[in-house]
Amino acid sequence: MSYKSILKLISLISLTLGAFLILELIVAIIYKENWLKLAIFIASFMGVNLAIYLWLKSQNQKLKLGIKESILSVNLLWLVLGAVGAVPLILYTNVSWASAFFEAISGFTTTGATVYSDIEALPYFILFHRSLMHWMGGMGIIVLGVGLLSIINPTGSLSLFKAESTGITLEKLTPKIKDTALILWAVYAGLTLIDALFLKLFGMSWFDAINHAFSTISTGGFSTKNSSLGYFDSYPIYWTTTIFMMLSGINFLAHVKLFYRDTSGYKTEEFNWYITIFLILSIALTFVHAHNGVELDESATHSFFTIASVMTTTGFATTNYALWSHMAIGIIFMAMLVGGNTGSTAGGVKIIRYLITFKTLIAELKRIVHPSAHISVYIDAKKLAGAVITSTFGFVFIYIMTNVLLTVYIYARGYDAMTAISGALALVGNIGPGFAQVGPANNFAMFSDIDKIVFSIAMIIGRLEFYTVFVLMSREFWKKF
Repeated sequence: MSYKSILKLISLISLTLGAFLILELIVAIIYKENWLKLAIFIASFMGVNLAIYLWLKSQNQKLKLGIKESILSVNLLWLVLGAVGAVPLILYTNVSWASAFFEAISGFTTTGATVYSDIEALPYFILFHRSLMHWMGGMGIIVLGVGLLSIINPTGSLSLFKAESTGITLEKLTPKIKDTALILWAVYAGLTLIDALFLKLFGMSWFDAINHAFSTISTGGFSTKNSSLGYFDSYPIYWTTTIFMMLSGINFLAHVKLFYRDTSGYKTEEFNWYITIFLILSIALTFVHAHNGVELDESATHSFFTIASVMTTTGFATTNYALWSHMAIGIIFMAMLVGGNTGSTAGGVKIIRYLITFKTLIAELKRIVHPSAHISVYIDAKKLAGAVITSTFGFVFIYIMTNVLLTVYIYARGYDAMTAISGALALVGNIGPGFAQVGPANNFAMFSDIDKIVFSIAMIIGRLEFYTVFVLMSREFWKKF
């Protein structure tokens, strides 16, 4: 294993991270906030990483990454991101290191769970820091690094891309993976800009519009307001955010194809079920909530927004839906289990895995009736390999067991069942808010520092979709290939 290559990669991506942190320094200067400590930190951080990179370069250390190095790099990088993202929070807000680390991991994993009770009391550049962590983590800091830095490592970048990007398989639109990564980020940035322009048009300040666009397109959920989007009390803002959350829950390769006048990305089984499930749950919630005396248009606005927010694992809120009826909460809880499309910024199980699992179970039932028949599983008219089916069932099993273990942990710490169950789903699925004591009107400040470290690990595991983390526990991984 090339440990120097891993160190070189982390230093390079850390330099990229440092360059983005300069934006926070600019925000602090614009709003005349105390920026000196932040400037010293950014300069020191970039200086150390530049020194490491130059030292390795002087030794003619080439960046060569295989699958093993890529997996280890991704895991180490998320710990680095958490530590670096925590520093401004420690310097400028009254939180412990564990709380700051939790907030940073929640930001980069686009979970959106927070430890802050009074968000509006935070400095402007800290609010921007939280949203920027979302935006950088949304498509994957590794994909960004590959897109900008893969000229150094033209052969190993594909393995790194696979280790970070979410989904079943990786589809390249261009011969070189760095070009695919750059196109994805161009679309990502374009959607962010369009969303920000609409939010500004409908009444937000530029600062709020940019921050909420960052959080929306990344499906993160950090807001600049204590009451999230509910603060703005604007139907145009609610519906705009609903649309862009749903767009962000779609495979970004579909958006890229659209620029080439190819709409095939929107004709997949996964996309069709994504829209169908969203409409069914939203309409059902609309009528259930309206049945409790709420006007139909108001119910529809909040219901469609809430289902989009929870289903895409964004975590925004227009109202405290935890106070809705039991039937309404049940529908929202179902949305928590869904997730977005593979290749999107959304977390959760992903709809494609439900499709594969369901179709495989149907195939097995048919084999029982017709034991001699050869029955295959197809997605979008393509036969699935046995390895894909095995991997999918393994993922579902690990997902369930991880949630069970975290639920038991939270419950054993003395919290009620709904807090434990929804809290585990919210963290592992990178959703953010749950119900009861971790509902949309509450936060995670009440948990101990040890709890927050455990939760941070759970968010990383969910963000990297389990295999990338759990493979480190395998003895085989540490053997030479």
